[in-house]
Amino acid sequence: MRIAHFVQRYPPALGGSEAYFQRLSRFFAERGHAVDVWTTTAGDLEAFWSTRGKTLPADTTTDGQVRVRRFPLWRWPLRRYMLKILSLFPHRNWQALTMPSNPIAPDMWREAGRCAEKYDIVHATAFPYAFPIACARRLARRLGVPFLLTPFLHLGDPANPNDRMRRSYLSPPLRDLLLSADRVFVQTPSERDAVVHAGVSNEKVILQGLGVEPAECTGGERNRARKRWNVSESDVVVGHLANLSFEKGTIDLLQASERLWKTGGTFRVVLAGPDMANFRQFWQSFPMQDRVIRTGVLDDVQKRDFFAGIDIFALPSRSDSFGLVLLEAWANGVPNIAYRAGGVADVVQDQQDGLLVQCGNVEELCLGMRRLIESGGLRHLLGQAGRIRIYAEYQWQDKLELVSRLYSDMATQR
Repeated sequence: MRIAHFVQRYPPALGGSEAYFQRLSRFFAERGHAVDVWTTTAGDLEAFWSTRGKTLPADTTTDGQVRVRRFPLWRWPLRRYMLKILSLFPHRNWQALTMPSNPIAPDMWREAGRCAEKYDIVHATAFPYAFPIACARRLARRLGVPFLLTPFLHLGDPANPNDRMRRSYLSPPLRDLLLSADRVFVQTPSERDAVVHAGVSNEKVILQGLGVEPAECTGGERNRARKRWNVSESDVVVGHLANLSFEKGTIDLLQASERLWKTGGTFRVVLAGPDMANFRQFWQSFPMQDRVIRTGVLDDVQKRDFFAGIDIFALPSRSDSFGLVLLEAWANGVPNIAYRAGGVADVVQDQQDGLLVQCGNVEELCLGMRRLIESGGLRHLLGQAGRIRIYAEYQWQDKLELVSRLYSDMATQR
């Protein structure tokens, strides 16, 4: 088969959907299929809207046996406001192309309308970055081939019927993309229900879920990590690996930690990953910076050491469709504490392999953290239960084979 994968960024850019599409692309390329990745030059999220963001060269390269086509971003002053005005034009495809969150890459749109490659499958990700998905749909419709979509919906707080994030991820132009897909891959039962509620027929929705490869995230050296962080073996360490931001729960985590420290808590917090603007603003006035270790972006060895060195993994995120890092924590026998929000609420089983607390409730997060910090027995029990689950439910080979079977079926039905 000839396969086209569309994604808003591609490694070395960091992100869950980016890492997944790299794994998916390599999986098919290693099995003899021709895989082209269509992506932008963005190296980080800020590059979508600002020239201060990190970008990569606009060219065609290879990632192993995968061909990667990077299209240049189009950025200009007052971009967000101009896109907001342009998106008012009442045409769904136009609105998808002009959503303010979009990475705008006009050359990608033009190439999708004239590309001479004869693909058998076109598969795109991820919401809310509609521009590459609209390009993928254009290419698939022009070629008369299946258009597949993995939206990675962020559903926010299930207890709030008017959750702002859920509304934005199911806005009319994004819903139009969902409805136009020949198949939609979802990661959790909650995402499946949301997609069906949006109008996609049940038979078009594929419940997939993601996986973890333990060899890629285990085997780190605990002592080396703690020496680097200057913490003792007796210290309890709470880890957080994400795009540091309000949306990923970094700010809530530090606010909960501050409350615990003020009542005598002696644990440490390690933050790993790139930082976003709203976190940088918060950090400037955070009064207990001396109790927080910031590692920046981790390489593969540092990531293994990170999970080996922590005792608790915290992801009080409002914006995760699944949460791959939760599986990586479990692979290391580390328990998770997270908000009951988005796909994470389907992944973590409260009181069985982790703790779930009400989305946005910093006091409840504080209490849950205290339970884990004060009880090594509870940490061990929950962490080991999670480790058992990843081998039973979250193996990459199973997940990728499911996609492979669907690709083959869709390609032969043309």
